[in-house]
Amino acid sequence: MIIGGAEDKVRKPTILKHFVALSGGPDARIAVIPTASSLGREVVDVYDALFTKFGAARVDAVRPESREQAHDPALVKAVDDATGVFMTGGNQLKLSSIVCGTPVGEAILRAHERGAVVAGTSAGASIQSSHMVAFGVGGATPKQRMTQVAAGLGLVDAAVIDQHFDQRNRYGRLLMIVAQSPQLLGIGVDEDTCGLVENVDGDLVMRVMGKGAVTVFDGTRMVSNAYEATRSSPLLASGVVFHSLPEGAAFNLTTRELLPQEQAVDPEDADELAEAGRDLRQLARDIAAADATPAAIRRRLKLRRTPRASDTTPPTPEGDH
Repeated sequence: MIIGGAEDKVRKPTILKHFVALSGGPDARIAVIPTASSLGREVVDVYDALFTKFGAARVDAVRPESREQAHDPALVKAVDDATGVFMTGGNQLKLSSIVCGTPVGEAILRAHERGAVVAGTSAGASIQSSHMVAFGVGGATPKQRMTQVAAGLGLVDAAVIDQHFDQRNRYGRLLMIVAQSPQLLGIGVDEDTCGLVENVDGDLVMRVMGKGAVTVFDGTRMVSNAYEATRSSPLLASGVVFHSLPEGAAFNLTTRELLPQEQAVDPEDADELAEAGRDLRQLARDIAAADATPAAIRRRLKLRRTPRASDTTPPTPEGDH
């Protein structure tokens, strides 16, 4: 679960509730990794209270503050026992430099491989891709040296993830990375928005939930001058395929294709369609039984649907005789 940060925790905490449900609901054992955060125990307390409120059986804090601490067998065991792993926001470069390539980082990868839910918000979202935005400035125009890239956990391969995307105007820096490495899929996630990635028949499929959108830059066929641009000059980035995916959209990250969207049917329309279906089935039965001609049956249906005068006359108000 790739969460763009600032997820709603009070009024409509849909994303966090969904995380607990996917982690096992009343059987969920969640490991919270707050390494990226500059806050103290309170950041764990917040998620502990929320996940417990949403029905999780157990919440453990896994907070290595150095690569040495990330070798602690007790922390590794907490991740190995978890049905859900949640990485908080903060400094993603701190998170990756402490976790990636350590026993705790390997335990996160094992959790992912065995089917546990791995979620992260803000910094915890960025680290999930193979390449990670370490730091950089905002802005809509891609410019040389606009941002720095580091290695992530690689749960989403051949991709780079950015967060707080629209709110902090990070279009330019994500596009700069794609311009320099067109083989990477650029994924930008808005606040209180989640890209839920699942393995579907060998492909990684991302479904969007939340109030914002997930932006995807596909530079497979782009033309760029990134290899010759100097200092902080604007970059040429032509032919990039742009996808803006709101809630309900599904995107195949492996084939880089938008998937057909399921159409929601209005309840009133559904009732009307059901009634029409019943009428058609009755019509077919009547014709098969030679009960009447189709014309006679159509007249009968028309009479059945025409409201009687008694049905349309409003009732007399009480006490108004």
